[in-house]
Amino acid sequence: MAKTKNRPGYHCTECGWTSARWVGRCGECQTWGSVVDDAAPKLQQVQSQVPQAKAMPIGQVSARAAMRAKTGVGELDRVLGDGLVPGAVVLLAGEPGVGKSTLLLEVAARWAKAGRRTLYVSGEESAAQVRLRAGRTDALADELYLAAETDLGTVLGHIEETQPSLMVLDSVQTVGTAEADGSPGGPSQVREVTGALVRVAKRRGMAVMIVGHVTKDGAIAGPRLLEHLVDVVLAFEGDKHSGFRMVRATKNRFGPADEVGCFEMGENGIVEVPDPSGLFTSRHDEAVSGTCVTVTMEGKRPLLAELQALVAPSNLQAPRRTTHGIESSRMAMVLAVIERRAGIKLYNCDVYASTVGGARVHDPAADLAIAVAVASAATNQAVDRSTIVLGEVGLAGELRRVPGTERRLAEAARLGFTEAVVPPESSQDRAGGREQKHGMTLHRVTNIGNALGVLNLLPAKPNRGGRHESSSDAGSDRPVLHTIG
Repeated sequence: MAKTKNRPGYHCTECGWTSARWVGRCGECQTWGSVVDDAAPKLQQVQSQVPQAKAMPIGQVSARAAMRAKTGVGELDRVLGDGLVPGAVVLLAGEPGVGKSTLLLEVAARWAKAGRRTLYVSGEESAAQVRLRAGRTDALADELYLAAETDLGTVLGHIEETQPSLMVLDSVQTVGTAEADGSPGGPSQVREVTGALVRVAKRRGMAVMIVGHVTKDGAIAGPRLLEHLVDVVLAFEGDKHSGFRMVRATKNRFGPADEVGCFEMGENGIVEVPDPSGLFTSRHDEAVSGTCVTVTMEGKRPLLAELQALVAPSNLQAPRRTTHGIESSRMAMVLAVIERRAGIKLYNCDVYASTVGGARVHDPAADLAIAVAVASAATNQAVDRSTIVLGEVGLAGELRRVPGTERRLAEAARLGFTEAVVPPESSQDRAGGREQKHGMTLHRVTNIGNALGVLNLLPAKPNRGGRHESSSDAGSDRPVLHTIG
């Protein structure tokens, strides 16, 4: 749509396309955010100025001003990279009710108990409500200052008055300023508030921790620029029906971005879980069919995970496939491989699979554990409780090695496991071989049929002479197909 001479219009800065009204996306080149007002003032040429501080060789810059300080919460320090860097801005995002405010109030209290002044600004609760929660979780400290404000100018005034070394803002979507368009929580307001906090943090060397909301899809609410402005982005994950919580770094300018911290939400607040492996396994007096233990990797941390499966005959035309904590697509693929490559028929059975403790397993190394749990439930044969399995399952039934195998095995050995079924580390490894490592007996298998054969989960097949033999009798790498029922 072309514009007239006497009528205000808009044009695309990329291709020159014109429109009588503003649109977010160019109708010609499909570029987002390139349509601008013709009447907008043109940018003048910027004059150079004398810098206040001269540039200097990077080797001569002192790093003392960026020395890390412990927050007092060990699991959070682990994710941050061993503490908070002065002047760093951290964004903590998570679903409503997951415990973001509780965690940051605990961080603020421990920071203040170490003799460092802290400012906690709440835009969602009154000062009395925060004080009530602090009394319940034992988060009271003399150096912890509290303010309930929703105006950016007032918040900056509190910073100048108290001069804290750490400020917590709960949350960025509730604070607004008259200098930006829109209402609090809008893209312009969030961008202006975050930008102002970043500037004051860098200028004063003050660490800032910001609570952010998420959308119904789980993405951080607000413009994408919000994640670019801050130094660290943390995702606070957890199931409302489970006390387990996990903090995961998705961006970290000062440390690794693949670490996770584990917490547990209780009646008296949130507590650290330095050794969370026991949360995802159950205790049985004797081996039970349909259960299998594996070791997943959350960042660099190995965690034990128990997978449980139940297989039952179905009278439905389309049998149920129900999962909890496991990706349904991954489950469907594993079931197809079991049926086609291992000969265990499941097309007329309902299959239920779940993790213990509310864990969410996304690691491909858990594929073999899913297959073993389903096969154990289908054959009603239990897997020894001292055995773990590791391996990614391919569509051809082959087992692929997984990263971090040594670390996974060391963690399993530390917790008392004595046997492991794992894929070969390389093509030179002997299939079906056994070796001792980390005080464990390792069974090297190349495909899913061999793995189920080692664990005695393949049903016996009668031969012509009436004798029952299993796939392990053949001594071949290729699994023998069996039929159930």
